[in-house]
Amino acid sequence: MTTADDQPGGRSEPDDVAAEPPTVPLLRPSDGVPPVLTTPSEFAEAAALIADADGPIAVDTERASGYRYSQRAYLIQIRRLGAGTFLLDPIEHPDALAPVIAALDGPEWVLHAADQDLPCLRELGFVCRNLYDTELAGRLLGLAKVNLAAMVAEFLGLGLVKGHGAADWSRRPFPADWLNYAALDVEVLVELRDAMEAALVEAGKSAWAREEFQAVLDRPAPPPRTDRWRKTSNLHTIKSTRTLAAIRELWTAREELAQRRDVAPGRILPDSAIVTAATADPTTQSELLGLPVFGGPRQRRQARIWLEALHRARELPDNELPSRRSPTVGLPPVNRWDQRNPEAAARAAKVRPLVRDIAGAHNLPVENLLAPDTVRQLCWDGVDLPAGTDAVDHRLAALGARQWQRDLCASAIADALNETTADPSD
Repeated sequence: MTTADDQPGGRSEPDDVAAEPPTVPLLRPSDGVPPVLTTPSEFAEAAALIADADGPIAVDTERASGYRYSQRAYLIQIRRLGAGTFLLDPIEHPDALAPVIAALDGPEWVLHAADQDLPCLRELGFVCRNLYDTELAGRLLGLAKVNLAAMVAEFLGLGLVKGHGAADWSRRPFPADWLNYAALDVEVLVELRDAMEAALVEAGKSAWAREEFQAVLDRPAPPPRTDRWRKTSNLHTIKSTRTLAAIRELWTAREELAQRRDVAPGRILPDSAIVTAATADPTTQSELLGLPVFGGPRQRRQARIWLEALHRARELPDNELPSRRSPTVGLPPVNRWDQRNPEAAARAAKVRPLVRDIAGAHNLPVENLLAPDTVRQLCWDGVDLPAGTDAVDHRLAALGARQWQRDLCASAIADALNETTADPSD
């Protein structure tokens, strides 16, 4: 499991934070590390035990991010009170998971950072209808740390072993310490869920959490990103559009090769080598192999691929070269609104600080109160003035804000918008 500390947007602790409470080390699962299940008969037996048990079901997955191109699940961990813990290897017999999928269809799932695990589970056919996300619960409680180990320590007083979330889980056989780690990830997840729920009830935020959990389940898959090659490291140093075209062609060739081999792109060819080759623009294999990284045996075997990509860039007509500036997707940055849309800039100057204040008053990360894109779009579009609470509520709902978020924000935002005018120069 990748923890929240590894994700963008995680909040750091202040320097004067109190020392962490003492914990009891949780070094091994209470029932020992279960065997890895790999066969259809083992899946069916596990499914029967899970279906006959009661209560929420702790679920986790392990992937091979950084090693593989795909984000498939290479191990699935499941635990339910009365059934125990199960470690399922879905690679050889994914179609045989049907009994397990059926057993999990209906009961509440407890996941930590569900948006990381749900996509690969859905890819296998699993359907989650009732979610409890302990990481999201922690964010709603305003916790400084929402990774699993920190929350288990704070709420259960247990020290959870760390270590293998970023490992290559496509490796077989699994090392014993990896399996111990994987089983521990679901060992106390239901107990953590119960403690989180009690804290949410005490804070008056339990209903908020339910809306957020449902929103996670209802959220559509993000659309494919455009111009992903522009994320190449150090692209900003390139001034020539012809060189940019070479980077694009090399990046595309690497992407196709990585997808075909199911290898992480950076393990096929690092970004630095793409930029180096595009800048040098070698025309022969000897010139290419003389560049850093390209001299190894693997790159020798792939030299033709890179030379062909460079040749395609070289042959492009000028009108097909990429621009130096990335195409604008969505709204421009807020710091450019003064020139592009001064009315929106005036609205943002009122609304954005207000949303931060409301979040602070309710001990929430501002992005969990209202998504930044929602706030920006509302400010960019505006509403008819004088703004009423109902009009703002309707617009926020259209932008995906949940009821609890609108209840906290709509009236105050309407008042803030009414402090602006249609012409800020008036």
